[in-house]
Amino acid sequence: MNEIAQVGKEEQNWAMYCHLSALVGFIIPLGNVLGPLVIWLMKKDTMPQVEIHGKEAMNFQITVLLAVIACLVLSVVLIGLLLLPVVGLAALVLTIMAAIKVSNGDLAYRYPFALRLIK
Repeated sequence: MNEIAQVGKEEQNWAMYCHLSALVGFIIPLGNVLGPLVIWLMKKDTMPQVEIHGKEAMNFQITVLLAVIACLVLSVVLIGLLLLPVVGLAALVLTIMAAIKVSNGDLAYRYPFALRLIK
């Protein structure tokens, strides 16, 4: 059965917003974690898909944050300066891909390379 039929459009949109809210991190420090966290905490009790995608977005953004910290530490030996734009671009592309997938009804989407810290 198609998952779009089982989930309302509003819930699907909020699940997509969980992923897109991470883009705030390109403007506000730690916004990539705080954006999904706020939406997840607001809607997790009433919308099961938001709970699932909020956790997924949080796990990925925590992974990105750890990668950025590693790049900053490695910038002492200059390799971090080369890796930091790669991490930023990968986070941007994967976040947008997740939002598009969820918007198109792929509610089982999972980020590649994400540490699953929040269960």
